[in-house]
Amino acid sequence: MTETKLNLSVTGHWIDGREARTGNSVTDIVNPATGTTVASVPDGTAQDVDRAVDAARAALPGWASTSPADRARAMQNLADRLTERSEEVAIAVSAEIGAPITLARFGHAALPPAVAASVAGLAAEFPWSEEIANSLVVREPVGVVGAITPWNFPLQQIMTKMAPALLAGNTMVWKPAELAPLTARILAEAARDAGIPAGVFNVVYGRGSVVGEAIVGHPGVDMVSFTGSTAVGKRISVLASETVKRVGLELGGKSASVVLDGADLGLAVERTLASAWTNSGQVCGAWTRMIVPADRRDEVVDLLGKAAEQYTVGDPADETTRIGPVASEAQWNRVNGYIERGVADGATVVVGGPGRIPGLEHGAYIRPTVFADVDPDSVIAQEEIFGPVLSVLTYENEEEAVSIANNSIYGLAGAVFGEPEHALRIAKRMQTGQVDVNGAQFNVLAPFGGYKQSGNGREFGRLGVEEFTEVKSIQR
Repeated sequence: MTETKLNLSVTGHWIDGREARTGNSVTDIVNPATGTTVASVPDGTAQDVDRAVDAARAALPGWASTSPADRARAMQNLADRLTERSEEVAIAVSAEIGAPITLARFGHAALPPAVAASVAGLAAEFPWSEEIANSLVVREPVGVVGAITPWNFPLQQIMTKMAPALLAGNTMVWKPAELAPLTARILAEAARDAGIPAGVFNVVYGRGSVVGEAIVGHPGVDMVSFTGSTAVGKRISVLASETVKRVGLELGGKSASVVLDGADLGLAVERTLASAWTNSGQVCGAWTRMIVPADRRDEVVDLLGKAAEQYTVGDPADETTRIGPVASEAQWNRVNGYIERGVADGATVVVGGPGRIPGLEHGAYIRPTVFADVDPDSVIAQEEIFGPVLSVLTYENEEEAVSIANNSIYGLAGAVFGEPEHALRIAKRMQTGQVDVNGAQFNVLAPFGGYKQSGNGREFGRLGVEEFTEVKSIQR
């Protein structure tokens, strides 16, 4: 098994450029494919956060005064160091969340250095200052950024914050997710090896209720950037308001894939199912509602059934596995409960269904599921399941299709399939932060973020860097 290839345990936080040992309390990290403990990490305290914030504040003046070109070189160096350790990253992610090793290499290990490199490339053209009439408008660092990230893409989620924040001249204290902290040490060491000064990037492991709340409420933290559930995002907004912090939130999603008359159904099915089931469906921007013309319902359902046969579920260490377990037994119970609710509410099971997979009863393996005949107002059509579950909904006319797509408290991502200009018109009517037309390629330079209860602010590209700056006007 993959967990035997590396010593993944962590003995201390990363504060002021080195490992900082703490008390004896630790959290065990369990491989959801086997139920075995693969590592342990320390349980941080508010005092550990104090030390990390002190280090970040001490490093802030020097890092903020470093030229953007030098900071960009450090981000490119970081990308290079992470690329050198990509197999180590893949093994760690596969062990802690059960990601298939092929997905771990491509989606979890390869994308973060690509993001860091893309951010490094923005420095030369970024508007660090500009003239507006008699004013000089300058962009300066916010200060110390507290970053809190989820377990579904443990290295990628922090890179979308770390690279732009550090390029903008900020320093950072990061709390990785309790379930998936094992890439944090790799990233901290890579940052050191990339020439990023001590104290600029710090890591404190621990629980959200302790370490997360200490970061959010800390008077020495100037901004909090959080990716995770909407419920926790609301809590962070309340706590941060006590010190009037800047808050960036990338929260939940229930994204729609709208299939128009005349669309390539094969393409729509292939791309939508991949979006819904990749990473065991544990993707905030996954297209989990497929909205199709009522008279094409049977054809779409048939194609989905055939496409699902290509998704092998099994051991994450097997190179042929496409879907591994969900991240924990608790997550298995949550997702399976939603599948049971879909059945109870009258949705038609096309593929999958509730219960354990025969032969895989001892891991957190969900049966990847497709539902048809789903009521747009039902629980499985409205709530974020965060598992490999796709719901098919039907419409009679275009207005109804748009209405169903926008019938959500969320607005993070989405897709439209159809004649390109027609699809573009529909995409513009969708209340969501990012829409792909006919399966267009993901763009690391385009802003990503949500409408409504999917959050605020944007990540990636120039707008992602702007998120971590203050704007000053100097009249002359």
